[in-house]
Amino acid sequence: MQPVHSMELPRRVIVGNNLLRLVGEACRSLGFSEKGLVISGPRTRSTAAEAVLDSLSDAGFDVEELIVPEPTVHWVEAAERKIKESKPQVVLGVGGGKIIDVTKLSSAKSQVQFISIPTAASHDGIASPQASLKGLEKPLSVGAQAPMAIIADISVIAGSPYRLTASGCGDIMAKYTAVKDWWLSHQLQNEYYGDYAANLALMSARLVSKNADLIHENSQQGVRIVVEALISCGVAMSIAGSSRPCSGSEHLFSHALNMIAPDRALHGERCGVGTIMMAYLHKLKWKMVRDVLRKVGAPTTAEELHVSPQDVVEALAMAHKIRPQRYTILGEKGLSKDAAHRLAKNTGVI
Repeated sequence: MQPVHSMELPRRVIVGNNLLRLVGEACRSLGFSEKGLVISGPRTRSTAAEAVLDSLSDAGFDVEELIVPEPTVHWVEAAERKIKESKPQVVLGVGGGKIIDVTKLSSAKSQVQFISIPTAASHDGIASPQASLKGLEKPLSVGAQAPMAIIADISVIAGSPYRLTASGCGDIMAKYTAVKDWWLSHQLQNEYYGDYAANLALMSARLVSKNADLIHENSQQGVRIVVEALISCGVAMSIAGSSRPCSGSEHLFSHALNMIAPDRALHGERCGVGTIMMAYLHKLKWKMVRDVLRKVGAPTTAEELHVSPQDVVEALAMAHKIRPQRYTILGEKGLSKDAAHRLAKNTGVI
């Protein structure tokens, strides 16, 4: 008997230019008509949230807003209190991946639907049912809920700093090793493995690899490729019922490095560098991964991550302890300091 497997998928995905003025109309078409709550950050309020608020008001919604200055558990709790107080039919997260993580987690805890309106393409949190925030017991993703809808305005996202888009590419390239880790765990630990979800994640990575030069131009066409790939990754996680197709040993390295040297680099940047090294361990085409990251302008070395060689070695050696229940190429015992140093040296990371 196969175990019961539940999938939670977005009901609608809208991608295009100048979409913020249509948010109110889109909400009505999804069955909402009364009250909404918009959650955004200080920077994204003027670039996107104001337009969303206006669109909702024009569509007849009673709308309130909450500005979240930082993506922490404290602000998730503040958002929960706001949701309880204002009783919205729907919560809209307008911002980067972290603002959307706050929105998805607070709305899930409050049992209210949410809509994702990303303003940057920095990681796959814009479409996934997982959230990762400061203040959790460990720097890991936790289950929340998938967005009911995703409204991705390419003209807004293309206007964000290009570094964020390059970081998104790093997070997408991580799917090469994440899927390999998942398959390895299936073979050795009898973990559930979903072929469809795995191939959907891999398709996103291949799409970025194929279009690296176009993405580096930072044209709307290139940005759209990254956005659609990130959305596909989020859907892959929804289908899998976990972050397995998108998060493996390279993410464990990223989390470990951020614990050792906090906030020196973006999540996707660390994952990209981790993917180079984990691809080497998996005997994948690690040089191809490195070259794609270079083409899109993402970091490939410790120096470009603004960390020391010792930081990288320490992170590699402790990565297997971050999420011990998740089996990866790092195994149960992890890498010795000497093995970690050789790995980082052989791949040119240090």
